[in-house]
Amino acid sequence: MDVKIEDSWKSVLQEEFEKPYFEKLTAFVRDEYRSQTIFPPAGLIFNAFDQCTFDQLKVVILGQDPYHGPGQAHGLCFSVNDGVTFPPSLRNIFKELNGDVGKPIPSSGNLTAWAQQGVLLLNATLTVRATQAGSHQKKGWEDFTDAVIHQINKQKEHVVFILWGSYAIRKGEFIDRDKHLVLTSVHPSPLSASRGFFGNNHFSKANEFLASHQLSPVKW
Repeated sequence: MDVKIEDSWKSVLQEEFEKPYFEKLTAFVRDEYRSQTIFPPAGLIFNAFDQCTFDQLKVVILGQDPYHGPGQAHGLCFSVNDGVTFPPSLRNIFKELNGDVGKPIPSSGNLTAWAQQGVLLLNATLTVRATQAGSHQKKGWEDFTDAVIHQINKQKEHVVFILWGSYAIRKGEFIDRDKHLVLTSVHPSPLSASRGFFGNNHFSKANEFLASHQLSPVKW
């Protein structure tokens, strides 16, 4: 199957694209885009991969679902388009970033600049129906994103995996802690952020690890 995704990822994931579950997933997603309002726009489903090539990847931040409100999702987890009000979790991410490394709260919630420095902003599920959180879960996306993490785990070294919340932590249980740094905490959601997200210092810890392996830090 010819999937429109950045070339280095296409090479790494080509076997996955030929599997029966991915063909079923593709048929489901195409039908959904024809019959429903789906986010992100179809051309941005693989935006996380297009913005962060496999070769440059050094950090993975794992989310769960795309945002399901109009104009928010653009294929990068936790990120929103320029001019869109910050969702609560993103607001808390910026608050922690400010407390950790002193970066002022930005005016835009668009995290493309992170992705272009080697941060894979990966949702476990890459599409969603408008206003229906979780509506595309258990259709095959989770199998695909598990395979993505497996390939990163196997083929790369010294990657920082940032896993916020029990869902992301479970999804990353198999990651080799001898090769990679795995940072975990509660989710930045307002329901949990005060119970261990604030003060986790994941942004500075990630950069310290990268620097210790002669990799350039991320300009968060």
